[in-house]
Amino acid sequence: MLWMKMKMVMDSLCGRRRRLPCSVWFILLFAAGGLVLFIHQQDLSEMVQQHGPGMKLGSTPRQSRETLSTQDRDRGKTDNYQDLQTTKGMLSSPIPPMQFPHFEKNKQTATPVSPEQDMGSLHVSKRQRKLLKTSPPVHHNKSSVSLSPVSSSSSSSSTSSDSSSGASHFFSPESWRRLSSILEARKKLMKEICTKYKSNISKTITHHHVKYLYVEDKYKLLYCQVPKAGCSNWKRTLFVLAGHASNTESIKHDTVHYSNLIKTLDSFNQEGIRHRLQTYTKVMFVREPLERIVSAYRDKFENPNPYYHGLFGKPIISKYRKNPSPASLNTGNGVTFNEFVQYLLDVHRPVGMDIHWEQANQLCHPCLIDYDFIGKFENMEEESNFLLRLIGAPPKLKVPTFKDRNPKDKRTSMQITENYFSQVNNVSRQRVYDFYYMDYLMFNYSKPFKDLY
Repeated sequence: MLWMKMKMVMDSLCGRRRRLPCSVWFILLFAAGGLVLFIHQQDLSEMVQQHGPGMKLGSTPRQSRETLSTQDRDRGKTDNYQDLQTTKGMLSSPIPPMQFPHFEKNKQTATPVSPEQDMGSLHVSKRQRKLLKTSPPVHHNKSSVSLSPVSSSSSSSSTSSDSSSGASHFFSPESWRRLSSILEARKKLMKEICTKYKSNISKTITHHHVKYLYVEDKYKLLYCQVPKAGCSNWKRTLFVLAGHASNTESIKHDTVHYSNLIKTLDSFNQEGIRHRLQTYTKVMFVREPLERIVSAYRDKFENPNPYYHGLFGKPIISKYRKNPSPASLNTGNGVTFNEFVQYLLDVHRPVGMDIHWEQANQLCHPCLIDYDFIGKFENMEEESNFLLRLIGAPPKLKVPTFKDRNPKDKRTSMQITENYFSQVNNVSRQRVYDFYYMDYLMFNYSKPFKDLY
């Protein structure tokens, strides 16, 4: 109909006495029609964008943190009620938690016992929190790993119900929400740091990347050991979960570290590795980096330890000590903390690195492996027991907190760490901080000394 009217107008214009050719008028009318159509499309695009939060045009894949925060605050009022209901509902999303794109304001901060930086500005979405809220037990599948209270694959449905109720017994709803928010904020931060600093690394996971991950098949758990961050007691817990011991207190230190009862993930073939990474709950615990290396130094060099004194002490004393005595060269005893720091910072070390002072991100590779649970040594007892309730462990099982090596020594604290680092100059102290800088970023630890930059 529109075309017929336009044709009639053209015919009348062409039939009259005119100054301009008919073709010119046709071009002008065609341009006007195109302009009207363009304006109409723009109006439709705006209407679609305003249709609802699930349908957005014109948004870019990478939105700024400010934009996400503004959008999420607008949705906050409607989300609050729905969020409370998810604590009673069944998890249904197959998307791994670190793939969720939107985050809303999280009012919880780090626990006061941990030297974490304020996480109040890190936002956790309603859908992410579903993965940690109290809910009926959910079994693992190939596409997702749930951090809700679950039972082992061999448990019956009645046992699953007991597991869920047991979790509620150990933690109040407020504690559950607080810990859930903190853990999700840690994972969000990890993803941001990996995207910013490690986006160009190879995404292929090899046997080398999983050699420190311990496997517990019954409860489908992968635990990455970070020495001096509670790994001995966590290995004891794995022994009990696997049925190799009835309690954690009876397991000796040498049994924990030198038996082959608990396998590491690199002992499986590629298919076994892939399957477990996709379906098991992946866990790591970390510790304030400088406090961790002071703890390692005290354990390995200040106490009798023929292995470390011979393998590390001798070459360290030989290279960094002026006029060493024949006895010290022969035994490797008496390495000072300053000598240990020199060895640590030397690009031409006389002996290689050791797992006890290697960076945590180099042991567990969190930018390659999507960890479901990143715990902190500073809040080890609460967070470990929270995890045990999540996986449906026996209600009486708790991660022990005793110090089995050199029990008479005082546990390394930040005060003790400051005392040790007062023995080294400011330049070396800065270089040590730089050496562990990526751990500080990834795991959200604040600077240990004010004069660091």
